[in-house]
Amino acid sequence: MRYKVAKKVSIYGILGNTFLLIIKLIGGLISHSQAMIADALNSAGDIFSSIMTFIGNKIASKPRDTIHNLGYGKAEYFYSILIAIVMIYVSAKLLYQSIMSFFIKGNYHITYHLIIICLITIFIKIILYKYAYKKGKEINNLLIKANALDHRNDCFLTLGNLIAIIFALNNIFWVDSLVGIIISFWILVNGIKIYLEAYYVLLDRSIDEETIEEVIKIVKSHPEVIKVNHINSTPIGYQYQVNLTIFVDGNMSTYESHEIANHIEKELNKIDIISLAVIHVNPCEKEP
Repeated sequence: MRYKVAKKVSIYGILGNTFLLIIKLIGGLISHSQAMIADALNSAGDIFSSIMTFIGNKIASKPRDTIHNLGYGKAEYFYSILIAIVMIYVSAKLLYQSIMSFFIKGNYHITYHLIIICLITIFIKIILYKYAYKKGKEINNLLIKANALDHRNDCFLTLGNLIAIIFALNNIFWVDSLVGIIISFWILVNGIKIYLEAYYVLLDRSIDEETIEEVIKIVKSHPEVIKVNHINSTPIGYQYQVNLTIFVDGNMSTYESHEIANHIEKELNKIDIISLAVIHVNPCEKEP
């Protein structure tokens, strides 16, 4: 269910951004607007991101097997790295072109079609944002929520493009280059953020402190547990496998101690971010 929803969101994103890429690129090339061309390439980056999300989502949905015991969840982050690298490259190229347009006078032919393109873009992006945000919230999918925020951010970028066009109507053309530079930096910053997030997960970043505190609270709610330690976690996609050790009364039978561990594991597995909880049981002297 989770991956089917993500697949549908990705497909809608691809279709919507493909349409926007075509009209922005045509408008940008005809008018020689650096801001509109930058906005078009931003849409191209969105298409690539949606495709990579689609592919990564498909691979990540495969169940774990004898070759990949923890599943294929990290594929999502591997493809995120590819998305980030392309975004950083595109932003660098756009930045260069936009800076050069300050010094090299181009033939900027302003038309009212550019305003219509901006308004269409904002309208479509608002629809995509509301849909993706709703679905991301329903299934608690961080990747879809990130895509939703990207749609929302594109609304602001296109609004900046619209402002540049309005200035151009009054023969103030340098704003077009400025907006192109701003969009370039925007893409660069987001590319770096995606890269770092995926990079840390692939380096097995541990679970957040808030979840660790929740885990400890659940474990300590069982009076039979004398103490808990050796808590560690491994990311397996958007979720984690959590391992920990509990200490119980050494006089307790093996069956009883493992029954306690089984109950705790079931409770921990109900936490959304935890895919699998594994508890080791050690005996110790009962505190007086």
